Amino acid sequence: MIGLPALETDLARQLTLIGHGGADWTRPRAHPEGHVHDVIIIGGGQSGLAVAFGLLRERVSNILVIDENPAGYEGPWDTYARMITLRTPKGLNPIDFGVPALSFRAWYEAQHSADGWDALDKIPRGDWMAYLRWYRRVLALPVRNDAKLDLIEPLGDGLYRLQIVGQAPLLARKVVLATGIQGGGEWHVPAMIADALPRTLYAHTSEPIDYAALAGKRIGILGGGASAFDNANAALELGVGTCDVFLRRKILPRINPIRHMERVGFTGRYPALADADKYAVMAAFLGHNQPPTNDTFARASAKPGFALHLGTPWLSVASEDGKVRVTTPQGKHEFDFVVLSTGLVSDSGLRPELKLVADRIARWSDRFTPPKGEANALIDAHPYLGPGFEFLPRGTAPLHGLFAFNYAALVSLGLSASALSGLRTALPRVTKGITDQLFLDDREALVADLLAYDEAEFVGEWPRLQDTAA
Repeated sequence: MIGLPALETDLARQLTLIGHGGADWTRPRAHPEGHVHDVIIIGGGQSGLAVAFGLLRERVSNILVIDENPAGYEGPWDTYARMITLRTPKGLNPIDFGVPALSFRAWYEAQHSADGWDALDKIPRGDWMAYLRWYRRVLALPVRNDAKLDLIEPLGDGLYRLQIVGQAPLLARKVVLATGIQGGGEWHVPAMIADALPRTLYAHTSEPIDYAALAGKRIGILGGGASAFDNANAALELGVGTCDVFLRRKILPRINPIRHMERVGFTGRYPALADADKYAVMAAFLGHNQPPTNDTFARASAKPGFALHLGTPWLSVASEDGKVRVTTPQGKHEFDFVVLSTGLVSDSGLRPELKLVADRIARWSDRFTPPKGEANALIDAHPYLGPGFEFLPRGTAPLHGLFAFNYAALVSLGLSASALSGLRTALPRVTKGITDQLFLDDREALVADLLAYDEAEFVGEWPRLQDTAA
């Protein structure tokens, strides 16, 4: 256990040894409205911070990360996530770019020793968020908090104007949407719920929920994925009286295909697959609900007040006298509040910040026709991305400089932008995609400069001056 100050000294030396830093090579742009950033990254969570570091490693420092949340509360970890630990193996090394002193393990051992690391099963959620705050600080990443993106407006000259709520617009050559699991669409609320209940009687698991205010109350949770059991645990630990979890399936989901993908190279090599293979893989992947971890299920199921209803879909819901009445094939239930663990839908057309360009973005339905009878509407709605996470055009209208480094990249590039399992291999790919575009956009000037370059490096003379003098 060496402590964080010693680790930070070691990190500074390691960054020097790998040649981190140096002068930018990108060409500055001028605009009457003000400064033009080479890259603006939307989202200051783990993906956005890591993309920023990746760009700095490539000597692209005219960048900015913006996040709508207060400093230290980016992403889900200290907002709506309710799991006790992360669900992924502790040794994945997702965002350190191979720099040992920047790894989570180094950060953890500096405070808890190597024995503490060996004793750790999974990474506690709070520790992961603390590591991300440290990561941002020690790398001096340029992040602006309390800045909510409202609209991405193409200016037609290779630039984008970003409208920020209550603030002056920002200009950028490239825009990266590092907006996490919900950033490619929206959380799914079934119409059966939205049409029948007032907003005060339900919430999605992705939202803030004041479970303490529901102490002694009865709540129902629709859906049996991992987040359902995370929320059941949180609710019961904060005093909720009873918590009933309902699954349409007759058995709990047991298979987590991510574990297989991690073992056999899918997380890194998936982008090399043909479209037909990607379609088949993702159809199978999306057919599995992510199961709860064994410890999460054990904690929830052991708590008084917990009940699990298998093979019990909700047929209808109604609001009566401030209560939620749920009808199932096995009977009726009454709750004071209901929580939806119903996942999300990825579709660029659902994102308000993309409304000026959404019609230009190619979807999988535009680029690939699956075999008869195998069409999957969830897959078809995903954007069809290029190899560097860039949006591709649907038709002839130009579309250049926008990148989807969020969950919407799932079908095109696999477990990458918002899954810890895929970040290690995805980050070099998106960094290359962005920097290649910056370079090729300026290729004429860069090539012309090279052709005109005449700075002498060798200054030797022959015959040597002293021999001529003799």
